[in-house]
Amino acid sequence: MKSIVGRLCAAAVVLSSLNGCAPLMLGTAVGGAFVVTDRRTSGAQLEDQGIEIKAGNRIKEAVGERGHINVTSYNRVILLTGEVVSEADRLTIEQVAARTENVRSVVNELAVMGSSSLTSRSSDLLVQAKVKATFVDARDLQSNAFKVVVERGEVFLMGMVTEREATRAAELAASVSGVLKVVKVLHIISEEELIRKLPPASPASAAAR
Repeated sequence: MKSIVGRLCAAAVVLSSLNGCAPLMLGTAVGGAFVVTDRRTSGAQLEDQGIEIKAGNRIKEAVGERGHINVTSYNRVILLTGEVVSEADRLTIEQVAARTENVRSVVNELAVMGSSSLTSRSSDLLVQAKVKATFVDARDLQSNAFKVVVERGEVFLMGMVTEREATRAAELAASVSGVLKVVKVLHIISEEELIRKLPPASPASAAAR
């Protein structure tokens, strides 16, 4: 566990130094570190990447350098986090994101306040790393089913998961030092749907059973 946290924290520090001056960051910083499989189709993953880029570019055109805005898309749902200078900008950004092609809905968690400091963003990256490491360490949770976004100590969980997985992940995230709040932005599926989405067991593993 400690070695996992160490590797993720090191990655967080490097990414923090790279992104610290950028007012608009697209997607999550270290959320993909352990991605091996994804419950979305490959097409859906590419579509989400495209949504993040298009929405991010259009938001920057609309509000320029005003604020610190993160755009994260999962299964065509956009999560907006960060800080903006006014309620008018907050609503404008939501409308721009909602008009982006293929977007199903927008969850607007932007705060009207001054932009967070580099120290705060670095702390968020470390919290994100610790949450991901906690998920990896949990034997009863598939860590790569979740996308983790952290803003000012608040953890946002995205993914396609069962109610059981959602509850367990929220409990684990809340137990991590530095987490102030956990918000579930999740697509809930049934246990039967989960079984259909899991990759089939290999012949070797089936024989072992």
